[in-house]
Amino acid sequence: MIQAFGLTSNSRKDLPPAVDDVSFEAPAGRVTALLGASGAGKTTALRLMLELQQGRGLTYFKGRPLHRIAHPSREVGVLLGEVPGHPARTVRGHLRMLCAAAGVPVRRADEVLEVVGLVSLRDERLGTLSRGMDRRLGLACVLLPDPHTLVLDAPADGLSVRESHWLHGMLRAHAAQGGTVLFTTAEPKEAARAADHVITLEQGRLVADQAASEFARTRLRPRVAVRSPHAVRLAALLTKEARTAHRSVEVVREGGNRLSVYGSTCADVGETAFRHGVLVHQLADEIGDMGPGAELLPGEIAEAAQAAWESVTRPESGLAGSEAAGVAATAVRGGQAHDNPSAPSGSHPHGERVVPADRRAPGDQAAHCSPGPGSGPAVGRGDTALGPAVGSRPAAPLPSLPPPISVRSAPSPLRPLRYELRRAAGIGTGFLTAAVVLVASALTAVLLARVGHTPQARLLAAWPRELPLPPAALGAGLLGALAFGDEFRHPALAADRGTVPRRLGLLTAKLAVATVTALALAFLTVGCDAEVLYLVYGRELTEVPAGWLALSTSWFGLVVGCAWSGVLAAGVFRSTTAGLAAVVAVPVLVVPLVQRALEGASVRAAAGFPARLREVFLLQWPFGGERYLVAAVRVIAQPVGGALALSLTALLCAYLLTTLRRRVR
Repeated sequence: MIQAFGLTSNSRKDLPPAVDDVSFEAPAGRVTALLGASGAGKTTALRLMLELQQGRGLTYFKGRPLHRIAHPSREVGVLLGEVPGHPARTVRGHLRMLCAAAGVPVRRADEVLEVVGLVSLRDERLGTLSRGMDRRLGLACVLLPDPHTLVLDAPADGLSVRESHWLHGMLRAHAAQGGTVLFTTAEPKEAARAADHVITLEQGRLVADQAASEFARTRLRPRVAVRSPHAVRLAALLTKEARTAHRSVEVVREGGNRLSVYGSTCADVGETAFRHGVLVHQLADEIGDMGPGAELLPGEIAEAAQAAWESVTRPESGLAGSEAAGVAATAVRGGQAHDNPSAPSGSHPHGERVVPADRRAPGDQAAHCSPGPGSGPAVGRGDTALGPAVGSRPAAPLPSLPPPISVRSAPSPLRPLRYELRRAAGIGTGFLTAAVVLVASALTAVLLARVGHTPQARLLAAWPRELPLPPAALGAGLLGALAFGDEFRHPALAADRGTVPRRLGLLTAKLAVATVTALALAFLTVGCDAEVLYLVYGRELTEVPAGWLALSTSWFGLVVGCAWSGVLAAGVFRSTTAGLAAVVAVPVLVVPLVQRALEGASVRAAAGFPARLREVFLLQWPFGGERYLVAAVRVIAQPVGGALALSLTALLCAYLLTTLRRRVR
């Protein structure tokens, strides 16, 4: 279950807090709705519960706060707003990436796709999904690690009638198996229909905490309850007067001698009965019934009518012409689209309004008659004719949930590495960036060779003196800056209090992948430049320069260092732009500072450093190892190398400091 105590958001300036001292419980095995108009504080309350926003209060999930749960995403499934993800990533690739992030078997992605009905769209790109399919994908992401608790922010927003019924059926099936479900909505009818418990917020404060039955009785549409032995005649008179006066009055036959009148008052009903000599046994105002159209949300009646018309006019339905039109008209008047359009039209007389006999969701209150021989006619709005009431269709079976899996703690470093590989290879951004870098480097090398006066090393690296960095280093920095992003946006990872990007295991995996990518990019750049120069100008421009070992070490170190700077800066500042800016800032800002420091009078040269180092350790370097040591020292001693090493040290310290600070909190 969920227990929230004193949720209060931090106020801005002189404005009141968006959520002020909200406390409630969402029990296990039940569906709880957090109801409120736009701006009431529903989303803020969820973010406070998930510790994604600063504020005060405590929230316990099965008796533990979220930061005390070892694997929060396996305990709490979260869907906040849209399903973020790269538009070019496929549905299946997206779920497989999240499987690696949550530490669950990869086969889980296919199982959940089958449950939510996206098997046929598993190879579609995220950017091509409709609103309904996007919601299905969001629910698949939530159910992926088989969590006990579901926290959803407006999951049915923008869905059609059929899709919203399917979604609420899934949520009720999860609760029926012992899970906890909490979702937000702005529609009172949706809350009363789909939830067992309703919590109402107004302007950030808790105003009601009720069972759905009590909520429907006390906080919904008012009505006038009438009891008369001449209920049919009185209903006809009320309907006729409403039509004459052009007033919106709705009269419903409750069964026996009872009527429910919506849109009128006791005085008007009593005066009508008195003028026509109709005996009345009871006349009272009642508050809280959802009304005859409660089965559907606002705007759903037109959708239901359209669905009914399309279903009955299909060739396979066996209906055509006036027969199909009669069935569709019945669906329009009843506000209900039925699954059996091929039923004989004679069973639904023209002009009747279909009245459901009972509600499918627990706690829903309806002023409807029950089917049976004693049921009288149902009376519609002022412009609707009278007709016998017909019982509703039986409740559809609840959809099946994904099969349970055995989730075990997996601290192995292969899990974040697998996640990072799937994240990087799931979209074509990296491959496109590498292709652009290779083409730009080749063109730059050809132009530099044509102009002349360019050293061989800079020619092969396609690095003009006028540019702060070569194309390969900029491309590696961009790929590194793109390494962080999904972790800060995706709700399945945001459930871990935003600490997923701060985990050192994930950082190590990102640095490892960035290193391999940068080395491959640097090698391919030199190879492509040499090949293009050979094809255009011949062999003289492709000779191996003197001191190739030190130059190669410097070249690979520069590209890898730029990639690491992009990764660390994007992780610290949570921005791809900041990561790329940190890469460019090294030659533009840091290198001049390092040069000024090295040119100072107090700086001494490290001449003879390898020899003195060998004397200190009293070791003989095998295979000429002192050459590699000298090459590494020379790389760091260069202005760009020193500036890059200094920047990497600062960014790594900032990253570790942020990690430790969050862990202390």
